[in-house]
Amino acid sequence: MSSENSNCNQYFPSKYRDVYMRGKPKHDKDDIFSIKHPAMDLGKRAKIFSPFDALKGFDDELEKSEKDIENTYTDNGYVPIEEFP
Repeated sequence: MSSENSNCNQYFPSKYRDVYMRGKPKHDKDDIFSIKHPAMDLGKRAKIFSPFDALKGFDDELEKSEKDIENTYTDNGYVPIEEFP
């Protein structure tokens, strides 16, 4: 038994295993499917998913934590050491 097949057995129930093993469908550029459903360019694709925020408020909390840490060190007279080039 190949390692790919054993991974498939581990993650997919038997009724979906054959679909997984077929892999991603391949279409020619002049195929009827490719003509009806052209590939979306990466810019458009990124625009669709950019407004998605999985962790609402996470950026605000992160910014608050950074400011708190920064204030802690600046209040104690901490001077950052310059890094060597």
